[in-house]
Amino acid sequence: MPRRLICTAPGQLAWEEYQEPDLGPDEVRIAADYAAAKHGTEMAVFKGYGLERGVYNSQTQLFGAAEPAFSAFPMRVGNMVVGRVTACGSEVHGLEPGDRVCCYGGFGEVITARASFCRKMPTGMAWQSAVCLDPADFALGAVRDGHVRLGDAVALFGAGAIGLVVLQMLRLAGARPVIAVEPLASRRAIAQALGADMVLDPAACDAGSEIRRLTAGRGADVCIDYSGSRAALQKALRGVAYGGTLVLGAYPGPYGAGLDLGAEAHHNVPSIVFSRACSEPLRDHPRWDNARLYDTAWALLASGRLTGEPIVQPIVRFADLMTEYPGISTDPGRYIKLGVRFA
Repeated sequence: MPRRLICTAPGQLAWEEYQEPDLGPDEVRIAADYAAAKHGTEMAVFKGYGLERGVYNSQTQLFGAAEPAFSAFPMRVGNMVVGRVTACGSEVHGLEPGDRVCCYGGFGEVITARASFCRKMPTGMAWQSAVCLDPADFALGAVRDGHVRLGDAVALFGAGAIGLVVLQMLRLAGARPVIAVEPLASRRAIAQALGADMVLDPAACDAGSEIRRLTAGRGADVCIDYSGSRAALQKALRGVAYGGTLVLGAYPGPYGAGLDLGAEAHHNVPSIVFSRACSEPLRDHPRWDNARLYDTAWALLASGRLTGEPIVQPIVRFADLMTEYPGISTDPGRYIKLGVRFA
Protein backbone atom coordinates (compact mmCIF):
# COMPACT_ATOMS: atom_id res chain seq x y z
CA MET A 1 0.00 0.00 0.00
CA PRO A 2 1.15 3.58 -0.59
CA ARG A 3 2.37 5.66 2.35
CA ARG A 4 1.93 9.29 3.30
CA LEU A 5 3.22 11.51 6.08
CA ILE A 6 0.69 12.94 8.52
CA CYS A 7 0.78 15.20 11.58
CA THR A 8 -1.07 13.53 14.48
CA ALA A 9 -0.65 16.34 17.07
CA PRO A 10 1.42 19.52 17.33
CA GLY A 11 5.02 18.51 16.66
CA GLN A 12 4.15 14.84 16.06
CA LEU A 13 4.57 13.06 12.72
CA ALA A 14 3.69 9.53 11.61
CA TRP A 15 3.70 7.39 8.50
CA GLU A 16 0.29 6.18 7.39
CA GLU A 17 -0.54 3.48 4.89
CA TYR A 18 -3.65 4.30 2.91
CA GLN A 19 -5.83 3.19 0.05
CA GLU A 20 -7.16 5.70 -2.45
CA PRO A 21 -10.95 5.67 -3.04
CA ASP A 22 -12.45 4.42 -6.28
CA LEU A 23 -11.72 6.80 -9.12
CA GLY A 24 -14.58 9.21 -9.81
CA PRO A 25 -15.66 10.00 -13.37
CA ASP A 26 -14.01 13.45 -13.26
CA GLU A 27 -10.85 12.36 -11.42
CA VAL A 28 -7.35 11.20 -12.25
CA ARG A 29 -4.90 9.02 -10.34
CA ILE A 30 -1.36 10.35 -10.08
CA ALA A 31 1.89 8.62 -9.12
CA ALA A 32 3.90 11.25 -7.28
CA ASP A 33 7.40 12.08 -8.51
CA TYR A 34 8.00 15.27 -6.51
CA ALA A 35 6.22 17.37 -3.90
CA ALA A 36 6.70 20.48 -1.79
CA ALA A 37 5.58 21.89 1.55
CA LYS A 38 3.82 25.18 2.29
CA HIS A 39 5.88 26.32 5.24
CA GLY A 40 3.86 29.12 6.84
CA THR A 41 0.45 27.46 6.71
CA GLU A 42 1.70 24.01 7.71
CA MET A 43 3.82 25.31 10.57
CA ALA A 44 0.82 27.18 12.00
CA VAL A 45 -0.71 23.76 12.68
CA PHE A 46 2.46 21.69 13.20
CA LYS A 47 3.70 24.12 15.86
CA GLY A 48 0.20 24.73 17.22
CA TYR A 49 -0.01 28.52 17.19
CA GLY A 50 -2.52 28.65 14.36
CA LEU A 51 -5.02 26.68 16.43
CA GLU A 52 -5.25 29.23 19.25
CA ARG A 53 -7.44 31.54 17.17
CA GLY A 54 -10.15 28.95 16.80
CA VAL A 55 -11.92 28.49 13.48
CA TYR A 56 -12.96 31.11 10.94
CA ASN A 57 -16.71 31.30 10.31
CA SER A 58 -17.34 32.51 6.76
CA GLN A 59 -20.91 33.56 7.63
CA THR A 60 -20.08 35.76 10.62
CA GLN A 61 -16.61 36.56 9.19
CA LEU A 62 -15.18 36.05 12.68
CA PHE A 63 -12.89 33.57 14.40
CA GLY A 64 -14.48 31.65 17.24
CA ALA A 65 -14.25 28.47 19.24
CA ALA A 66 -14.37 25.30 17.19
CA GLU A 67 -17.18 22.80 17.56
CA PRO A 68 -16.37 20.18 20.21
CA ALA A 69 -16.07 17.50 17.54
CA PHE A 70 -13.62 19.54 15.45
CA SER A 71 -9.97 18.54 15.33
CA ALA A 72 -7.20 19.69 13.02
CA PHE A 73 -5.60 16.27 13.44
CA PRO A 74 -4.63 14.06 11.85
CA MET A 75 -3.44 16.53 9.22
CA ARG A 76 -1.81 15.60 5.94
CA VAL A 77 1.39 17.54 5.44
CA GLY A 78 2.67 18.74 2.09
CA ASN A 79 1.01 21.06 -0.35
CA MET A 80 1.74 20.50 -4.04
CA VAL A 81 2.62 17.43 -6.09
CA VAL A 82 4.13 16.79 -9.51
CA GLY A 83 3.61 13.34 -11.00
CA ARG A 84 2.40 11.19 -13.87
CA VAL A 85 -1.23 10.37 -14.56
CA THR A 86 -1.78 6.62 -14.24
CA ALA A 87 -5.56 6.42 -14.71
CA CYS A 88 -8.43 8.68 -15.79
CA GLY A 89 -12.11 8.70 -14.94
CA SER A 90 -14.68 8.10 -17.66
CA GLU A 91 -15.53 11.81 -18.07
CA VAL A 92 -11.99 13.19 -18.08
CA HIS A 93 -10.95 15.04 -21.22
CA GLY A 94 -7.62 16.70 -21.97
CA LEU A 95 -5.55 14.38 -19.78
CA GLU A 96 -4.41 10.83 -20.38
CA PRO A 97 -2.13 8.29 -18.70
CA GLY A 98 1.49 9.36 -18.93
CA ASP A 99 0.80 13.10 -18.79
CA ARG A 100 2.96 15.07 -16.38
CA VAL A 101 0.79 17.21 -14.12
CA CYS A 102 0.90 19.43 -11.05
CA CYS A 103 -1.86 19.65 -8.47
CA TYR A 104 -2.53 20.21 -4.79
CA GLY A 105 -1.73 17.21 -2.65
CA GLY A 106 0.10 16.05 0.44
CA PHE A 107 3.26 14.01 0.88
CA GLY A 108 1.77 10.75 -0.37
CA GLU A 109 2.98 8.32 -3.01
CA VAL A 110 -0.36 8.22 -4.84
CA ILE A 111 -2.76 11.13 -5.30
CA THR A 112 -6.35 11.26 -6.55
CA ALA A 113 -7.47 14.66 -7.81
CA ARG A 114 -10.20 16.20 -9.91
CA ALA A 115 -8.89 16.58 -13.44
CA SER A 116 -9.99 20.21 -13.51
CA PHE A 117 -7.64 20.93 -10.59
CA CYS A 118 -4.60 19.51 -12.41
CA ARG A 119 -2.22 21.57 -14.53
CA LYS A 120 -0.63 19.79 -17.46
CA MET A 121 3.05 20.71 -17.53
CA PRO A 122 4.70 21.77 -20.78
CA THR A 123 7.82 19.97 -21.94
CA GLY A 124 10.89 21.33 -20.21
CA MET A 125 9.09 22.94 -17.27
CA ALA A 126 11.04 22.38 -14.06
CA TRP A 127 9.06 20.62 -11.35
CA GLN A 128 10.35 23.18 -8.84
CA SER A 129 8.61 25.92 -10.79
CA ALA A 130 5.38 23.93 -10.97
CA VAL A 131 5.17 23.43 -7.19
CA CYS A 132 5.65 27.18 -6.77
CA LEU A 133 2.18 27.79 -8.24
CA ASP A 134 1.31 28.11 -4.58
CA PRO A 135 2.90 30.54 -3.44
CA ALA A 136 2.85 32.37 -6.80
CA ASP A 137 -0.90 32.95 -6.54
CA PHE A 138 -0.46 34.69 -3.18
CA ALA A 139 2.53 36.63 -4.45
CA LEU A 140 0.56 37.87 -7.44
CA GLY A 141 -2.31 38.92 -5.19
CA ALA A 142 0.04 40.94 -2.98
CA VAL A 143 1.70 42.73 -5.88
CA ARG A 144 -1.69 43.57 -7.36
CA ASP A 145 -3.16 44.65 -4.02
CA GLY A 146 -0.17 46.96 -3.58
CA HIS A 147 -0.85 48.57 -6.98
CA VAL A 148 2.84 48.41 -7.85
CA ARG A 149 3.49 50.64 -10.86
CA LEU A 150 6.32 51.05 -13.32
CA GLY A 151 9.19 52.82 -11.60
CA ASP A 152 7.91 52.38 -8.04
CA ALA A 153 10.48 51.80 -5.32
CA VAL A 154 9.43 48.64 -3.50
CA ALA A 155 10.82 47.09 -0.32
CA LEU A 156 10.16 43.41 0.31
CA PHE A 157 10.41 42.17 3.89
CA GLY A 158 10.97 38.43 4.12
CA ALA A 159 12.72 36.43 1.38
CA GLY A 160 11.06 33.10 1.99
CA ALA A 161 9.28 31.21 -0.78
CA ILE A 162 6.46 33.72 -1.24
CA GLY A 163 8.78 36.69 -0.91
CA LEU A 164 11.18 35.33 -3.53
CA VAL A 165 8.32 34.96 -6.00
CA VAL A 166 7.10 38.47 -5.10
CA LEU A 167 10.60 39.75 -5.85
CA GLN A 168 10.54 38.26 -9.35
CA MET A 169 7.10 39.72 -10.00
CA LEU A 170 8.28 43.15 -8.89
CA ARG A 171 10.99 42.96 -11.53
CA LEU A 172 8.41 41.99 -14.15
CA ALA A 173 6.20 44.89 -13.03
CA GLY A 174 9.01 47.39 -13.56
CA ALA A 175 9.64 48.30 -9.92
CA ARG A 176 12.87 50.22 -9.36
CA PRO A 177 14.67 49.77 -7.09
CA VAL A 178 13.63 46.48 -5.53
CA ILE A 179 15.01 46.24 -1.99
CA ALA A 180 14.93 42.92 -0.13
CA VAL A 181 15.13 42.94 3.68
CA GLU A 182 16.03 39.52 5.10
CA PRO A 183 18.00 38.47 8.20
CA LEU A 184 19.24 35.12 6.83
CA ALA A 185 22.32 35.28 4.61
CA SER A 186 21.29 32.26 2.51
CA ARG A 187 17.99 33.90 1.61
CA ARG A 188 19.62 37.27 0.91
CA ALA A 189 21.91 35.52 -1.57
CA ILE A 190 18.94 34.00 -3.42
CA ALA A 191 17.14 37.34 -3.43
CA GLN A 192 20.17 38.97 -5.01
CA ALA A 193 20.48 36.19 -7.59
CA LEU A 194 16.81 36.66 -8.51
CA GLY A 195 17.26 40.35 -9.21
CA ALA A 196 17.01 42.41 -6.02
CA ASP A 197 18.78 45.72 -6.58
CA MET A 198 19.77 45.91 -2.91
CA VAL A 199 19.60 43.45 -0.04
CA LEU A 200 19.58 44.55 3.59
CA ASP A 201 20.36 42.62 6.76
CA PRO A 202 18.00 44.09 9.37
CA ALA A 203 20.34 42.93 12.13
CA ALA A 204 23.12 45.11 10.71
CA CYS A 205 21.22 48.33 9.95
CA ASP A 206 18.08 50.33 10.59
CA ALA A 207 16.23 48.94 7.58
CA GLY A 208 13.59 51.67 7.55
CA SER A 209 16.17 54.45 7.57
CA GLU A 210 18.30 52.64 4.99
CA ILE A 211 15.33 52.27 2.63
CA ARG A 212 14.86 56.03 2.80
CA ARG A 213 18.54 56.62 2.11
CA LEU A 214 18.41 54.34 -0.93
CA THR A 215 15.37 56.18 -2.31
CA ALA A 216 16.69 59.75 -2.05
CA GLY A 217 14.86 60.23 1.23
CA ARG A 218 11.39 59.44 -0.14
CA GLY A 219 10.97 55.95 1.24
CA ALA A 220 9.47 53.00 -0.62
CA ASP A 221 6.32 53.65 -2.62
CA VAL A 222 5.22 50.17 -1.57
CA CYS A 223 6.44 47.88 1.21
CA ILE A 224 5.35 44.23 1.10
CA ASP A 225 5.76 42.14 4.24
CA TYR A 226 6.00 38.37 4.06
CA SER A 227 8.15 37.96 7.15
CA GLY A 228 5.35 37.88 9.70
CA SER A 229 7.74 39.60 12.10
CA ARG A 230 6.69 42.43 14.40
CA ALA A 231 10.17 43.97 14.11
CA ALA A 232 9.97 43.85 10.31
CA LEU A 233 6.54 45.45 10.33
CA GLN A 234 7.89 48.27 12.48
CA LYS A 235 10.78 48.83 10.05
CA ALA A 236 8.38 48.74 7.11
CA LEU A 237 6.35 51.50 8.76
CA ARG A 238 9.58 53.51 9.04
CA GLY A 239 10.59 52.82 5.45
CA VAL A 240 7.34 53.32 3.56
CA ALA A 241 6.99 56.69 1.83
CA TYR A 242 4.60 59.41 2.96
CA GLY A 243 1.22 58.33 1.60
CA GLY A 244 2.70 55.05 0.40
CA THR A 245 1.28 51.55 0.73
CA LEU A 246 2.16 48.75 3.13
CA VAL A 247 0.92 45.31 2.07
CA LEU A 248 0.67 42.68 4.80
CA GLY A 249 0.65 39.29 3.15
CA ALA A 250 2.07 37.06 5.88
CA TYR A 251 -0.14 35.00 8.19
CA PRO A 252 1.67 35.40 11.51
CA GLY A 253 0.88 34.32 15.01
CA PRO A 254 -0.19 37.06 17.42
CA TYR A 255 2.37 39.85 17.67
CA GLY A 256 3.94 40.49 21.04
CA ALA A 257 3.69 43.82 22.81
CA GLY A 258 5.57 46.79 21.45
CA LEU A 259 4.22 47.46 17.95
CA ASP A 260 4.09 51.26 17.64
CA LEU A 261 1.26 52.46 15.42
CA GLY A 262 1.96 56.05 16.31
CA ALA A 263 5.30 57.57 15.26
CA GLU A 264 5.93 57.18 11.50
CA ALA A 265 2.81 55.06 11.04
CA HIS A 266 0.63 57.94 12.19
CA HIS A 267 2.56 60.90 10.78
CA ASN A 268 3.28 59.49 7.30
CA VAL A 269 -0.30 58.25 6.69
CA PRO A 270 0.45 55.09 4.70
CA SER A 271 -2.34 52.87 3.47
CA ILE A 272 -2.14 49.45 5.11
CA VAL A 273 -3.57 46.67 2.96
CA PHE A 274 -4.08 43.06 4.04
CA SER A 275 -3.65 40.68 1.12
CA ARG A 276 -4.96 37.13 0.97
CA ALA A 277 -5.37 35.65 -2.47
CA CYS A 278 -7.86 32.98 -1.45
CA SER A 279 -10.33 35.34 0.25
CA GLU A 280 -13.04 35.86 -2.34
CA PRO A 281 -14.34 38.15 -3.59
CA LEU A 282 -10.97 39.72 -4.35
CA ARG A 283 -10.46 43.47 -4.04
CA ASP A 284 -10.88 43.93 -7.80
CA HIS A 285 -13.88 41.62 -8.15
CA PRO A 286 -15.52 40.81 -10.53
CA ARG A 287 -12.70 41.32 -13.02
CA TRP A 288 -10.29 39.20 -11.00
CA ASP A 289 -10.99 36.01 -9.09
CA ASN A 290 -8.94 33.07 -7.84
CA ALA A 291 -9.15 31.31 -11.18
CA ARG A 292 -7.65 34.29 -12.98
CA LEU A 293 -4.89 34.61 -10.36
CA TYR A 294 -3.99 30.93 -10.74
CA ASP A 295 -4.09 31.05 -14.55
CA THR A 296 -1.85 34.13 -14.62
CA ALA A 297 0.63 32.72 -12.11
CA TRP A 298 0.79 29.40 -13.98
CA ALA A 299 1.39 31.13 -17.31
CA LEU A 300 4.32 33.05 -15.81
CA LEU A 301 5.83 29.89 -14.33
CA ALA A 302 5.22 27.70 -17.39
CA SER A 303 6.77 30.28 -19.71
CA GLY A 304 9.88 30.61 -17.55
CA ARG A 305 9.28 34.25 -16.65
CA LEU A 306 9.16 33.09 -13.04
CA THR A 307 11.34 30.31 -11.66
CA GLY A 308 11.09 28.11 -8.60
CA GLU A 309 14.41 26.32 -9.03
CA PRO A 310 16.44 28.47 -6.59
CA ILE A 311 13.53 28.50 -4.14
CA VAL A 312 12.80 24.80 -3.63
CA GLN A 313 15.52 23.70 -1.25
CA PRO A 314 16.53 21.43 0.26
CA ILE A 315 15.29 18.50 -1.82
CA VAL A 316 15.09 15.33 0.26
CA ARG A 317 14.13 11.70 -0.28
CA PHE A 318 10.59 10.69 0.62
CA ALA A 319 12.04 8.01 2.90
CA ASP A 320 13.85 10.70 4.92
CA LEU A 321 10.90 13.05 5.20
CA MET A 322 9.94 12.33 8.82
CA THR A 323 13.36 13.44 10.06
CA GLU A 324 13.72 16.30 7.56
CA TYR A 325 10.29 17.90 7.90
CA PRO A 326 10.81 19.49 11.37
CA GLY A 327 13.79 21.37 9.94
CA ILE A 328 11.30 23.79 8.38
CA SER A 329 10.89 25.38 11.80
CA THR A 330 14.34 24.71 13.27
CA ASP A 331 16.64 25.61 10.35
CA PRO A 332 15.02 28.31 8.17
CA GLY A 333 18.39 29.25 6.70
CA ARG A 334 18.55 25.87 4.96
CA TYR A 335 14.85 25.23 4.43
CA ILE A 336 13.45 27.76 1.95
CA LYS A 337 10.69 25.56 0.50
CA LEU A 338 11.10 21.88 1.31
CA GLY A 339 11.05 19.68 -1.79
CA VAL A 340 10.63 15.90 -1.87
CA ARG A 341 11.60 13.35 -4.50
CA PHE A 342 9.85 10.00 -4.43
CA ALA A 343 12.30 7.94 -6.51
